[in-house]
Amino acid sequence: MLAVSGRPPREHGRWAFEMKWDGIRAIARCRDGDCRFYSRNSRDLSGSFPELTAALADLGERGELILDGEIVAPDPRTGAPSFGRLQRRMHVVSPSAELLRGFPAQYLAFDVLADGDEVFLPLPYTERRERLAGLALDRPLARTPPHYTDVDPDLLMEVAREHGLEGIVAKRLDSAYYPGRRSPLWIKTPLRRTTEVVVAGWLPGTGRFSTTFGSLALGAYDDHGQLVHIGNVGTGWTIHDRRALQARLNELSRPDTPFDVPPPRVVAASAHWVEPVLVADIEYREATPEGLRHPSWRGLRPDKTPHEAKVPL
Repeated sequence: MLAVSGRPPREHGRWAFEMKWDGIRAIARCRDGDCRFYSRNSRDLSGSFPELTAALADLGERGELILDGEIVAPDPRTGAPSFGRLQRRMHVVSPSAELLRGFPAQYLAFDVLADGDEVFLPLPYTERRERLAGLALDRPLARTPPHYTDVDPDLLMEVAREHGLEGIVAKRLDSAYYPGRRSPLWIKTPLRRTTEVVVAGWLPGTGRFSTTFGSLALGAYDDHGQLVHIGNVGTGWTIHDRRALQARLNELSRPDTPFDVPPPRVVAASAHWVEPVLVADIEYREATPEGLRHPSWRGLRPDKTPHEAKVPL
């Protein structure tokens, strides 16, 4: 179940509020001593996070237990989830012991969908949270974060800002769980504007970036299902990251533009096009008809499919 973007609702007594976590949304399926994690596009993430599968391996003794939550990588200085640190784990199918120690992950479970023969999808949010609390999930690598029903959402937003969190999510107390649907029964309010984009091509760099790209041409799908240009991004990488990404771009090279709507001439004149299969996460200040203002690269999103990248409003 997915949230819509918007301001926090003001109807007192009808909503619960949770913190918004900067990580990978993941369903955990635990049964008979085994636990697997799956992304929104059904990609098996278990190999990348073996410490989390081990942490929850004892769940599901009465049958299959299905949880919904977020995989995060906390910053050791602040404790806040760091998407940059999570990037070090997302693309590694079989992480080394050194990587596990250097960039540990946690699972934050905020919903329970089934336990044994019981399916909780039709139950209201309050009852699902009661079932989740009954699991007493409070472990070093997996826990249930709190939710709040009697707090001013503006105050909670300020707390999120002070602690470097991504924002808050409001959930109707009587809402059932609708898999795969983006519902106004859940409303997310981020502090920073981020969006998924499709990497459509690259523009040559100069100076110290002369052996790699200078910027990337970004695309997203509009309401008609067409891939359109929404700007270029040229910041957010180390030299090592640029070189590694350049190698992937070279492998995906294609002779013609992947855009369904022609991009600006200044982009088309110098761009090297690639197959539109890489999805990335971008932070930006404002979305305008001319493109994203002050975009910055946050990382690739292997858990998202290209058509999930929509033109930001």
